[in-house]
Amino acid sequence: MNNKILIFNPRSANGKHRIPNSILQVGASIYGKYDFVFVDGNLENDPWQTIQAYFDTGAFKYFCSTVMPGPQLRQAIPFTKKIKEKYPGSVTIWGGYFASNQYKVSIQAPFVDYIVNGPGDVAFPALLDALEEGRTQDIKTIKNLVYLGEDGTPVLTPKEKLLDQDTLPPLPYEFLNSFYNLKNYLGKTFLGERTFSYHSSLGCPFTCSFCAVVPIYEGRWKAKTAETVYQDVTYFKEQYDIDAIEFNDNNFFTSRKRVVEFSKLVMNDGITWWGEGRIDTINKYSDEDLKLMRKAGCKMIFLGAETGNDEILKQMNKGGTQTGQVIKDFARRLRPIGIIPEFSFVLGMPAETPEKVMSQINADIAFIKEIKEINPDAEIIIYLYSPVATEGSELYDQIREAGFSFPEKLEDWLSPSWEKFDLRKNPLTPWLTPPMVDKIQNFETVLNGYYPTVSDFRIKGAKKKLLRAISSVRYKNNLYKFPYEIKVLHKLWKYRQPEIQGFYSE
Repeated sequence: MNNKILIFNPRSANGKHRIPNSILQVGASIYGKYDFVFVDGNLENDPWQTIQAYFDTGAFKYFCSTVMPGPQLRQAIPFTKKIKEKYPGSVTIWGGYFASNQYKVSIQAPFVDYIVNGPGDVAFPALLDALEEGRTQDIKTIKNLVYLGEDGTPVLTPKEKLLDQDTLPPLPYEFLNSFYNLKNYLGKTFLGERTFSYHSSLGCPFTCSFCAVVPIYEGRWKAKTAETVYQDVTYFKEQYDIDAIEFNDNNFFTSRKRVVEFSKLVMNDGITWWGEGRIDTINKYSDEDLKLMRKAGCKMIFLGAETGNDEILKQMNKGGTQTGQVIKDFARRLRPIGIIPEFSFVLGMPAETPEKVMSQINADIAFIKEIKEINPDAEIIIYLYSPVATEGSELYDQIREAGFSFPEKLEDWLSPSWEKFDLRKNPLTPWLTPPMVDKIQNFETVLNGYYPTVSDFRIKGAKKKLLRAISSVRYKNNLYKFPYEIKVLHKLWKYRQPEIQGFYSE
């Protein structure tokens, strides 16, 4: 029978070798029921050749791809299109953040048949069952799907409640190992020599207006228990001798009780770890909790600071508990504990006039420098504000009124400018002028010269001292224009800017 399934992970930013949890999750949902294979674009010299070889056997019917924003589109779009052209009887299914957030342009492309809109633990096997059994009339009853209706308009089925994560089938790690040696996924990072990428929860209980996660999970969050997480960690410790973990959860620290319990379990395993959290959530942890986490290996926490402007924080739906003062106090609090705060900032939010936009950029630059004075160990990640397709929100209405719009054709996302948009490096927003973008990026260059990131383990010793010395005059005197001497050294040493660990890795 020609009903086999190919599950594809397109090449991600820089071809990072991280365990592709997203395709493992959908693979787990059909393991033992359907015949399927994994193809990982990060570990293939020519992934299309591998995909074509499978489909040329005549045994494959389904091409299923996770699609994260940015670089993954380079393979996801042309490969899916070629599948439809070369194998007309095939069925194409997309999942991932891009497919869910840009579902209209995705599903209206003639080569994308279905989108799994959120977790696919139930939706994916249910869709396959309906298609294989000829029950296409039942597809409308399957939750978490997007498809084209008879009138050619997108149909979104209702969202499914997030499932108890401990009841889901285990991820088929060893099945993946039959295609790609799992050791290839345990790369060297600043955390350790063999870093394990892991998801311990789904979603986030908050609804920040600029976040791509919100339209998918709608303020919902479900997690594996600390004991379940530790069992998986122990397996990889025993089988592959991991010494570090990147928790790629949208919000690992939502439950204090779970984090404290996990810290106690992993205390003596010699594992260093990193995760994402919210300042106002972790600020409720006691000093004893934070010290316990540090002793248990927590080296850095990614935190959305966003801005020092309290009014903009409210506009972002960050809540009344996160303010500029809270951010500064939290940076000060973490320093003696030894956990590095990795603060992300979003610059270039819309405002009534260009003068107000530039004024806020200058204020955020000054705020970032103040944070570095308070805690020099703090990492700073700077993003340019890139709108998210959250229709109906006040912020979305504001950006549309300002003249911003997304591409109307799926292939248009392949342009370099839209790829940079997805990586939050090129906003394409009408209110942010080229001089504004230059100032932000030049400041970031000078900042990364004066304070080289700890996450780039290659920049240390004499290199670090030289970078700091060269950047000193610029940083201290707010001289950010044309920092070519710093850029030359960054390029020469292949400097890696601070970034969210594992971002766009799946």
